Amino acid sequence: MLRSFPDDIAIYIACGYTDLRKGIDSLAYLVKHEFDLDPFSPALFLFCGRRADRFKALYWDENGFLLLYKRFETGSLQWPRTADAVRCLNRQQYRWLLEGLRIEQPKAIAPIQSIELG
Repeated sequence: MLRSFPDDIAIYIACGYTDLRKGIDSLAYLVKHEFDLDPFSPALFLFCGRRADRFKALYWDENGFLLLYKRFETGSLQWPRTADAVRCLNRQQYRWLLEGLRIEQPKAIAPIQSIELG
């Protein structure tokens, strides 16, 4: 399920720690009032608590919220704990995160956005 979201949605990660006892309403409130984003937009919002072996995902699917909770049996997430409140991830960073890797891979070849030929 976590890999089958539409390709055109934005993926946001709440850096730092989130209280995973929060439910749909509290997480949607956090998205709107703390991150200044629209929880009803076509986006996937990711939250992690102090234990990096579990996280929650919030998604609006046009007629209701979907709240997913994942706990890894082995391994843990390399969740960014920086002061940034929220970050937008690309698909590759999202895959890296779910595979237990850091979202910044210094040895990865960065995609080229555009090249101007003279």
